[in-house]
Amino acid sequence: MNRILITILGLLLGVSTMTTASEFYSFSVPDLKGTTLNFESFKGQPVLIVNVASRCGFTSQYKGLQSLYESFKEEGLVVLGVPSNDFMQELKTDDAIAEFCQANYGVTFPMTTQLKVRRSPLHPLFTFLKSSNPEVTNKVSWNFNKYLVDRDGRVVAHFGSRVSPESAGLKSAIKSVL
Repeated sequence: MNRILITILGLLLGVSTMTTASEFYSFSVPDLKGTTLNFESFKGQPVLIVNVASRCGFTSQYKGLQSLYESFKEEGLVVLGVPSNDFMQELKTDDAIAEFCQANYGVTFPMTTQLKVRRSPLHPLFTFLKSSNPEVTNKVSWNFNKYLVDRDGRVVAHFGSRVSPESAGLKSAIKSVL
């Protein structure tokens, strides 16, 4: 019943309250190498989208994100790192970010080019993530916020910076969408 009321309220206010697969899968973003990363390629896979930064107190979470990716990629999980300098803690170039992530954390999961995740103009992916599900927080409070998208392209959970990739709650949410 609450879900119906939230949906009706969203429609009256002109706010999207539900994600649709077609919306999520329509995104394409350059990766750190300049190649286009089409979200269409994620169809049928859960995706953990994380806004990341190389010079943040939470940067060590790269290790846990890589571990999650290695643990669950055979079951379909995609971890997608999204560098952002919105909090003034990211390296200046995509090449520097890629080198840092590989050298320090052995990152092999896909990573986009730098996007705006909190500051205007907000990248449409983060507009979508933040507004598509009223039951999921709409605030990117800092680096290393995590959005979990299910196999159908719906945002189903959000975890703040302080939730480590090793946390039982995050792992449980991931397992529920595998």
